[in-house]
Amino acid sequence: MQHSIITYILIGITALTSYSGFQNTDIINKMIFYPKEMNARNEWWRFITHGFIHADFQHLIFNMLTLFFFGPFVETTFAVIFDSHLVYPIFYLAALVFSSVPSYFKHKDNYYYRALGASGAIAAVLFTTILFNPWQILNVYLIIPIPAILFAVGYVAYSSYMSKKGNDGIGHEAHLWGAIFGLVCPIILKPGVFPYFLNQLMHPPFL
Repeated sequence: MQHSIITYILIGITALTSYSGFQNTDIINKMIFYPKEMNARNEWWRFITHGFIHADFQHLIFNMLTLFFFGPFVETTFAVIFDSHLVYPIFYLAALVFSSVPSYFKHKDNYYYRALGASGAIAAVLFTTILFNPWQILNVYLIIPIPAILFAVGYVAYSSYMSKKGNDGIGHEAHLWGAIFGLVCPIILKPGVFPYFLNQLMHPPFL
């Protein structure tokens, strides 16, 4: 199997489902992350389905471009170190769930709280990339070059601060917990990843 095919399948399914949701709000209503409804009706599938719908084209394109750039690397890496093509899609879906659990418990009695988008899983993919290649140069907003490890520190700090502030309508909690999942999950599954990360971290290519 081509090592990037699962990433492209995820992008395709997400794009098609999101576009369908743009045309039909019933699809959004059935798939959106809605803790109050999940708690009342046991609609647990929303932990996953909300990651395949988006608010608008800008939201969709930003997430899918990030997955396009970083997903194939994580997919290929997982296929090599775990000798399986199944770990990557399971990791992606698990990241959607894991990144949403804190918001579920926080908002399970909140009638007005809803969320959608793949951001939690995208953050997990991005931070797994950072775990394996901490000194990779990321182009923030496509123009600002920054070492991945420095971006990670800033991203976690910003997401933590904004999740506590919580007044801008963005699911910073999902970003934060998705990032944590992306760092911790590979280490739990393959403990040897952590010393590899430390070795990479201690030997930046510019020294």
